Amino acid sequence: MKAKKVVSLLTASVLALSMLAGCSAQPAADSADGAAESAPAAQEESVAQESEVAQEEAPAADGAAGQVYYLNFKPEQDEDWQNVAALYTEQTGVPVTVVTAASGQYETQLMSEMAKSEAPTLFQVNGPVGLANWRDYCYDLSGTELYSHLTNESFCLKDGEEVPAIAYVIETYGIIYNKALLEKAGYTADDITSFDTLKAVADDIQARKDELGVKGAFTSAGMDASSDWRFKTHLANLPIYYEYKEDGIGSTEAIKGTYLDNYKQIYDLYITDSTCDPSELATKTANDATAEFVNGEAVFYQNGTWEYANIEALGDENLGMLPIYIGAEGEENQGLCTGSENYWCVNKNASEEDIQATLDFLTWMITSDEGRAAMSQEMGFVTPFDTFTDEFAASNPLLQDADAYIAAGKTPVDWCFSTMPSENWKNMVGSALTAYAAGTGSWDDVVTAFVDNWATEYQLSAAAAG
Repeated sequence: MKAKKVVSLLTASVLALSMLAGCSAQPAADSADGAAESAPAAQEESVAQESEVAQEEAPAADGAAGQVYYLNFKPEQDEDWQNVAALYTEQTGVPVTVVTAASGQYETQLMSEMAKSEAPTLFQVNGPVGLANWRDYCYDLSGTELYSHLTNESFCLKDGEEVPAIAYVIETYGIIYNKALLEKAGYTADDITSFDTLKAVADDIQARKDELGVKGAFTSAGMDASSDWRFKTHLANLPIYYEYKEDGIGSTEAIKGTYLDNYKQIYDLYITDSTCDPSELATKTANDATAEFVNGEAVFYQNGTWEYANIEALGDENLGMLPIYIGAEGEENQGLCTGSENYWCVNKNASEEDIQATLDFLTWMITSDEGRAAMSQEMGFVTPFDTFTDEFAASNPLLQDADAYIAAGKTPVDWCFSTMPSENWKNMVGSALTAYAAGTGSWDDVVTAFVDNWATEYQLSAAAAG
């Protein structure tokens, strides 16, 4: 049931090229949210228990200088980071504290922690606009060993000649599926190459759910805060991607909404061919969807490679990932959504000793056997560093499908959600989607939230920037 080691160098190299020309290279992003927020509830609560402890560090062991305080974005990797931090401290004597923000609360927690006298020495942003919020806190990483090991400069954020942020993980998302259940229904992934074929298969499964022993074709599209990012951010990426592609742009201050009818039809499919009634989605959580998928109650589950640790009980042989099809022209040539919104930043306002301790810790993470094994084997990360050879390739079968689509000539979908104007914009879209699903709002409300509020939020951001 354990995963075979998977080498995703092909994914990384193609992504490098797409990022150079795609949305992620453009000047706009948002405060961190999304890419890996589906974590167990116990992990999501960890920040409340740990943030106070972070301020009570013991002094370093003999000979050790400085300390490291990492505000971690990924709740599902909290235990892994705690373990590797303890190991590093045991080996070096340098105290390493890891505090994990609750799902959807990273930006709020970061603002709180940065206001303290013992602020994080290591934190993260998810792209250029997220960086703009924290640029004054970012140490220039251009002369560091961490930067020297990047496989491509597209995996960092630049400000002139300075490098304030470096990506540490490349991720992929799409529609994860249970191979055994799909085959039980009489289909394989080869039968699904467009929205029309996806809908035909899902509708058939939904109609035969009792016969097949499932509750629905798709897991619940929960709009609780732990889950709504999958739809107001990751699913919303698709209409943005196709509009940008059609217009030949990488960002915009005024989205047109060209593909919002396509957004509607995929969201409609999610909420009708589902394990629950659409009116229940406001309270459905990320954990609900994960449990439904792991328990074999649904065939399809929109999520990403980061979710592997929570679903591996199904067995690697039963896990696959499909592109998210929305009915756009040419989507048969589309691959999976691949990119990064996880960039490390070192706090330049920390003491010189703490800055050096943090840089040393990051170097150890990407060069030592223990650090590389933790990132690739325990956390399952595909990293953009040349130190991760075959021996330290990520163990995650979902990555095989990402490579397979690329090998077949399919084009990965850029992570254009980094150009969404604000967290407030996402929340307004999420609220409109929730009301639409419940029958208390219309799709016109979703369109208004998507298009009108995009322009408004960009104007507000511009005004705030002076």
